[in-house]
Amino acid sequence: MIALLLALGSSLAYGCADFLGGLGARKAHVLRTVMIAAPASLAVELLLWPVLGASFSTGAVAWGAASGVASAAAFALLYQTLAIGPMNVLSPITALVSAMLPVGVGLLQGEHLGLAGLLGLPLALVAVVLVSAGHGAGSARPSRTALSLALGAGAAIALQLVFLHQAPSDSGVAPLIVGRAVSSAVTLAAAGLMFRRLGTERPAYAMSAAAGVLDSVANLLFLLAARSGDLAVVAVITALYPAGTVLLARGVLAERIHRGQLVGLGTAAVAVSLLALT
Repeated sequence: MIALLLALGSSLAYGCADFLGGLGARKAHVLRTVMIAAPASLAVELLLWPVLGASFSTGAVAWGAASGVASAAAFALLYQTLAIGPMNVLSPITALVSAMLPVGVGLLQGEHLGLAGLLGLPLALVAVVLVSAGHGAGSARPSRTALSLALGAGAAIALQLVFLHQAPSDSGVAPLIVGRAVSSAVTLAAAGLMFRRLGTERPAYAMSAAAGVLDSVANLLFLLAARSGDLAVVAVITALYPAGTVLLARGVLAERIHRGQLVGLGTAAVAVSLLALT
């Protein structure tokens, strides 16, 4: 139950971070947004170091660095995806891709689910698909470029989560610190190489920083959830974060919520209830 609650918290934080990051990327080049979001995340994790501790073993550093590279790619691809829009279609597609790889890794590593889990896990994946049902009347169809970015973002997010899960369980927040330091360095290096192509628009500083802080909180909650529960269950619950993004997009941007998405939200609630019984 603790792992489930942590995963739900991670899902909520990811959803809010994606919404703010996507809005920020609409105001300036995506790298300008990530240049603010990634260091803001690192600052949060450094503040958590004295509280939660960190052991920089070889495994923690190696897996943390790998997650950092994946995180940098996820930041850029995801925010660019959400900037193109529509958010209520692309975010759930990304989430579905990001869920399937960690679930597969968890099951291959020998995780076993009870009857409730065997019902709840595929139901949760179905819920992610239903939440993405934004192709009804009045809903904009995403371009091929946007779909490609969404798929790439989902794969990058999945790798980031799998790499974090592989880090030693007694390493504290060390994998998060190393990962965010690497992602910040990669982002700044990319921005330096592409400086002339970043444009002159000023990024939304507060919005971008808030997205980074929320992303850091989401990563921490996921790491704690994965250490106290099964990766397959934690990953699919975390992947329900589009529910938050879709609702925020509806309330703030007036993006339409298709009937299938409403069914998906209800399906997600049933799936979470079943997984809570695992």
